[in-house]
Amino acid sequence: MCPTACRTERAPPAREFPMTGTHLLRTRRRRPAHAPQAIEPPGNAELIVSVLAVTVLVELLGALSRSPVWLLGLLVFLPGTASALCTVRQTGFVSAWATLVVTLTLLLRHNEGGGWLDRTLLVLFTLALGTTSVYACQRRIRREDEMLRLRSTAAAMQRHILRPLPLVTEDVLVNGVYEPVQEDRLVGGDIYDVVASPFGTRVLIGDVQGKGLAAVGAAFAVIGAFREAAHREPTLTALVDALDTAVVRHNSYAEQTGDDERFVTALIIGVGDGPEAQLVNCGHVPPWLLHDAEVTTPALDSGVPLGLAGLAAEPTTVNWFDFPAGSTLLLGTDGLTETRAPDGTFYPVEERLTSHLRVSPAKLPRALFEDARAFTDHDSRHDDFAVLTVRRSPHLP
Repeated sequence: MCPTACRTERAPPAREFPMTGTHLLRTRRRRPAHAPQAIEPPGNAELIVSVLAVTVLVELLGALSRSPVWLLGLLVFLPGTASALCTVRQTGFVSAWATLVVTLTLLLRHNEGGGWLDRTLLVLFTLALGTTSVYACQRRIRREDEMLRLRSTAAAMQRHILRPLPLVTEDVLVNGVYEPVQEDRLVGGDIYDVVASPFGTRVLIGDVQGKGLAAVGAAFAVIGAFREAAHREPTLTALVDALDTAVVRHNSYAEQTGDDERFVTALIIGVGDGPEAQLVNCGHVPPWLLHDAEVTTPALDSGVPLGLAGLAAEPTTVNWFDFPAGSTLLLGTDGLTETRAPDGTFYPVEERLTSHLRVSPAKLPRALFEDARAFTDHDSRHDDFAVLTVRRSPHLP
């Protein structure tokens, strides 16, 4: 076993299967973690019981106080509450009920103060508020439907951009967790992919500069280029060059439309039949190697992010490192390394990995995510979170 080294790149021998190589890649379909769901309104029985309970309470308070002002202070605003929680029909029922109860109460208690003008204004106010509540409910439901459609579209985009995990090839088993910084956005700036190519398994993890839909175009460009070039290019340097060209081309289109240019930090890994693996670091977070109850960080050269190769003084460097059978490579983004506690302390990744060595590679990404959340005291995150475990096949030739 030789130490991590940088040496002349050689193309691995092509395997004897069709150039697509897709039959080696198997995925286990899972329901998306953030599948869009509509907000369920209360049931009709639950609504009726609640409205009756509030009505009885208001009437009792009104009788005890001998003043119909309780109706204005409590019952009149019941439709507004319904508009935020119920359907349009349910809100209409609550509005009609509130108007009816206010009208009947004022008629039956006409001797308890207040002139006819005041009583008429109170009824008209209740009717106007009920009508406004129904309109507000319609607007809310339209917005919820639109957001649901947008989230469904985003979920479909995510399924096309990021393959469901786990992914299995002849060389590795890849598990992971991906959590966007905003749960209702789904599509973030972190990307990953795995390709079973004729030259071995290629693994990509990256982080697109920027957030939201503005970064989706660059994510599509990188992953699309990776899925195509990983089957075509026999060396990692040629593969990285293809990815860099894709980002540069995307930036040229973005400039024409007035959008900002993007760059992408990435790790591109090649795993073949031998006990070593290849890796190109394009300005990304270095990986961690878990083997024999130890956590190490391979000594790797760091290049420039994808899209900035034209500014680099040195050519792309391919690093070799030991990746023995049964070992696990952990890949992450800065959403993991830049996680902070409330006092500003950074999440100690290597220390926490050491304490999680007994966790299986399949469960390790989720365990790290939950541990990082606990480290921040469940405070809001400021970046997307993506972690992959690349488990080396225990059967080497």
